[in-house]
Parts: sequence; C-alpha cells; structure tokens
Amino acid sequence: MSANKFNVIMTSPQLAADAVAVLEAAGCTLHYTQPYPKSAVLSELAARVQADAILARQGQIDEAAMAASPRLQIVARHGVGVDEVDLAAAAKLGVMVTRAPGSNSLAVAEHALAMMLALIKDLQPFTALAAAGGWRGATGQCRDVNGMRLGLVGCGAIGVQVARLAGAFGMSVAAFDPALPQGGLSGIVKVASVLELASRSDILSAHCPLTAQTRGIVGAEAIAALPRGSFVVNTARGGIVDEAALLGALNSGHLAGAGLDVFDGEPPSADHPLRAHPRLLVTPHVAGVTPGSLIRMGVMAAECIAAKLTGATVPPERIVAA
Repeated sequence: MSANKFNVIMTSPQLAADAVAVLEAAGCTLHYTQPYPKSAVLSELAARVQADAILARQGQIDEAAMAASPRLQIVARHGVGVDEVDLAAAAKLGVMVTRAPGSNSLAVAEHALAMMLALIKDLQPFTALAAAGGWRGATGQCRDVNGMRLGLVGCGAIGVQVARLAGAFGMSVAAFDPALPQGGLSGIVKVASVLELASRSDILSAHCPLTAQTRGIVGAEAIAALPRGSFVVNTARGGIVDEAALLGALNSGHLAGAGLDVFDGEPPSADHPLRAHPRLLVTPHVAGVTPGSLIRMGVMAAECIAAKLTGATVPPERIVAA
C-alpha cells in the first residue's frame, strides 16, 4: 500500500502548489478532472478511487457523486459560494461541506468595479468603433462616474469592498441586505427592498449568495424600477439575475448596458443570446480567479480537507454543513 492514505478529487485540472503541499503533507493523493465534470464522470471517479474528499472548484456536486464513495468525508469548496453542492444530500450522507470565506473578496470587488467603469465609459462600443475604422462624431461622449448612484444587492465581504472602491470614484452607495445594521454602514445607506434600491440606483450590482430567496431577485420588476439608461452588473451567481428580463431590458433600451461574469447554467450554450449582445460585457466566471485568490481559495480548502481526514479541528467559520 502506498504511503498516502487518502484520495482527494479536484474538480479542475489544476490546484495551486501551496494547496497541493498541504494535502500531500496530510497523506493525500490528488485526482484531477477536466473543468465542469458531469455527475456520471465524477461519480465513476469517486467510486474507482474510493474518494475520501472532493475539492470542488468547477461544476455541480450532487448526491450521486457524493454517494459513489462510502469513504467520502468532506466536500471543500474552492471558493465562497456553496450553491453548487447539494447540501441536503450532504447532510443525509453525513458529509461535511466547507467553504473559503473572504478568500477572493477583493478580487471579485475589483472585477465588479472594472465592469462598471467600462460600461459607464462605453469602452466596448468605442473600441469597436475605432477598430472598424470610425472615430468620435459630434455627439460621441462618455458619462461621468463621479455622482453615479450604486445599489448593492447583498452587502457582505465583497459588497463592502465594492462600496469602498466605488466611494473612491465619487459614487454614492446604498444596499439591500437584511443582515446590515439598521443604520447601514459607513458610506453605505441601508434600504428596505430591492425595488426601493433599484429606483434610486444608476447601477445595480449583485453580491449575495444564490438561495431560494435570492433566485431571480433581480427580475423584471426590479429592472423596470431602475431609471432608464441604468446598468446591471452580476459577479455573484447567475441565478440571481433573471436572464430573460435582462435581455428584454437591453433590447428595449431601458438598460444602457450590463456586465455578467456568471450565468444561470455554466458554461452557457454557445448560442446563448447574452454571450454576444452589443451592450453586454461578458467574462467567463473569472472575477475571483487571480493569482492571490487562487492560492487563498486552494489553501483554505486544502486545510479543511487535511484537518477533517486527519482528525484535527476544521476552522468552524468555514463549515457550512457538518
């Protein structure tokens, strides 16, 4: 028998070297997959190697994948959101689920702000104009960032960072988040509903987890409540924004533009109508994928796996389900 005692599946072709070192020191052998492995592929691998842990980065972790190995003790998310993991099935099977809180907050906040600035300044249309041989006409102009009203749907660690960065550009910030203190936070005004937030925002940016309560929270009604010529940005989870309502508002001209790093169903189909919309900035779920955040996410997940498998204490603030 090999010196390594545990088998860990990584749902991606790579993992930061620092995280690999944590797992190997705990006696783990890593088994990598292609990005977004299907349930059948993951289940077959889990059964074949008798997986003790899954380090979940890309794709869904369903009951079939978790039940495939009777040795499975933990699913550790390589990130903050856990909507990709069937938590009810994990509880039924006695599998711990962990996440890496705060690991990519600043990276995602920077990405959200970059999308906002690019939209406000019309960078994509102006780039396309210049590339096609055109130039600025008499009416060509950008908009001012200073004075823009930013509305945050959710104001946890990422939302707070977005508000800090936006404030430096002269934006005013309001947020809808039931967990916020009644008086809001420094530089952030708390409002009572998403509709109230939308009515007073030039940019609506999603920063909440995807739950039954938040699915579709930025829907047709909220988008209609935004002033004409506003923007929607989503770097959180695709299901938070109603994609059909977003497409309709872009096509009608009610929205001046939108930025999406996430889709409801990833990767989206090649012919998805939002992939190449002229008033839409799209990035392939990379907001939190920076060198620093990849190391932090990987190491935090690896630490949880190593602790669980060796009988040490898993940091309680990282445990979603025990």
